[in-house]
Amino acid sequence: MDIKDMARPLDGAGISGFLRSLPAKPLLLGLGEARHFVGELGELRNEIFRHLVEHEGYRSFAIESDCLMGLVVDDHITTGAGTLDDVMERGFSHGFGEFPANRELVRWMRAYNEEHDEKLRFFGFDGPLEYWAASPRQALTALHALLDGPLPCTLETLDTLLGPDDRWTNEATVMDPSQSIGQSAEAQRLRLIADDLVALLDTQAPRLSAEDRERAALYGRTAVGLLRYHHWMADASPERWTRLSALRGAIMAANLRAVAEHGPALVFTHNLHLQRNKSLMSFGDQALEWWSAGAIAETHLGDRYAFLASALGTVGDDTPPSDTVEGLLSTLPWDHSLIDARRLAEAITEPAPRISHDFAYFPLDPAQLDMIDGVVFLKQAVRLKKLG
Repeated sequence: MDIKDMARPLDGAGISGFLRSLPAKPLLLGLGEARHFVGELGELRNEIFRHLVEHEGYRSFAIESDCLMGLVVDDHITTGAGTLDDVMERGFSHGFGEFPANRELVRWMRAYNEEHDEKLRFFGFDGPLEYWAASPRQALTALHALLDGPLPCTLETLDTLLGPDDRWTNEATVMDPSQSIGQSAEAQRLRLIADDLVALLDTQAPRLSAEDRERAALYGRTAVGLLRYHHWMADASPERWTRLSALRGAIMAANLRAVAEHGPALVFTHNLHLQRNKSLMSFGDQALEWWSAGAIAETHLGDRYAFLASALGTVGDDTPPSDTVEGLLSTLPWDHSLIDARRLAEAITEPAPRISHDFAYFPLDPAQLDMIDGVVFLKQAVRLKKLG
């Protein structure tokens, strides 16, 4: 079978055709990154989202960024609050506010909302995490403020238990569990308080507006998730990093399920977070293995979840060998292509795994192609931003 028979140019017609080929219209359409900060992929993502908004009824966009910081972006695009410069600085984590494609996306979403009654929404769906984690202060105090009495504690008690934020955000905890306060008496009491506050939210939901219920639910699951994460930051067992990776995936998945409640959404994050199979990563002398956010989300959404992985051909002087998946895809006549991944998996026989010289690039796994709905392929990518 000619590889061109299972591929098409990546344009609006191709995206719509791909959606029609799925068993159901997805509530979450995941577009994965094989590598962060690829300029061409960001620009293509923006084009895809514009087409989905204008022709397929999509109204939400979600990105691998701090879910609480994302509220700053959502407020800006829905109400015009803040300047674009301020929003890009305060509304993104992981350095994503510096990525030109993200700035252009926020600008376009705000401009769209100024002209339309049905508003677009923006969501960060990562936790307030790097390898270390933020203080749970913002989530706990914001949830506390939205609830009515009697409450399990006062704001003054919360403040005392939380203490200085730098106790929580200490980056040394990444390699030294003994420096984490996640299993201290204060942290254990905060976990009980967070649980009580989340339970109260359910009992008081009728008195809250739809916006306040959405915000309160976000604050609740973020507070609980952060306190769990900090608890395991203080763990010294060999399972520590596997558990932390799994908890991050669960936090992402919970946020994605909330995004899905707003109707069809485009989700943009690393391939590893969207894949249906287990994620594998080397971490020092350990091999970490956990279920990704996409795999967890699909267990709840079924065929209302779809996943487009991305792959790159030539990156600088890193050209894929002809017997790899990326090498085969490089023979396609289009600079940007959309490929039916399952047909590709049936057609190719024993392709070689690609070994990339770019440590930040994760090549397609030939053995997992049947776990992907489609592949967005860029024949050449040259504008890369270095990580770190």
